[in-house]
Amino acid sequence: MKVGTFARAVLATLLVALVVRPGWFAWAFAPFAPTSGPVIYERASLLSLSLNHLGLVVLASVAATLVAVTLAILVTRPAGAAFLPLSRTITSIGQSFPPVAVLALAVPALGFGSGPTLVALFLYGLLPIFENAITGLTTLPTATMEAARGIGLNRWQKLSQVELPLALPVILTGIRLSVVIALGTATIGSTVAAKTLGEVIIAGLLTNNTAYVLQGGLIVGLLAVLIYDAMIRLETYLTLRMYGGAAAR
Repeated sequence: MKVGTFARAVLATLLVALVVRPGWFAWAFAPFAPTSGPVIYERASLLSLSLNHLGLVVLASVAATLVAVTLAILVTRPAGAAFLPLSRTITSIGQSFPPVAVLALAVPALGFGSGPTLVALFLYGLLPIFENAITGLTTLPTATMEAARGIGLNRWQKLSQVELPLALPVILTGIRLSVVIALGTATIGSTVAAKTLGEVIIAGLLTNNTAYVLQGGLIVGLLAVLIYDAMIRLETYLTLRMYGGAAAR
């Protein structure tokens, strides 16, 4: 077994054990808990919090991907090129404000809970995906585009059969960055009553219980590392499949 595969298996096993059987690790977290204080967070299921955390990230990332890629397609067409500066301004709005500020602005309209967190994650995820989609769609091989025109593909066929498939690895890089940012940012959602792993971290900060902080932070960190690695492997696979297949032909 390769070292990389073994390391992934170890990290994945550790993550599952932490969220399903956190009590197994009481001995490791005990030195960081207050004297006579609780060691393992038990106010809510860590598995439930982890699934809710991932659910928010997935929903926000899917929405951000749809909007950002659609905008990128529109502004890379001749008819929409004039809207590129406006699109960049729109997609960079989320990066212009701290996450807490976005949450504070969203709470009056959406109330407490998952709504404000979804808005914040969505806005924060737009820019990396949009910029990478622009890069992918504007740096396509000239010879390939000429060949697509030469065989009579219409605009929709060129977009769906040539441009998007070739740009997909670059777009996935933007999605990867967006997802990792969202995984960390989602923890702040617990300040507005969203059920995320931030609940564990915030509880630790409020009670001066470093064991709680470590539990929440470790689970989020493992999720980020494993998802980041999985998406890199997907990008590599798609790149090799597309360009390797093209070379073979």
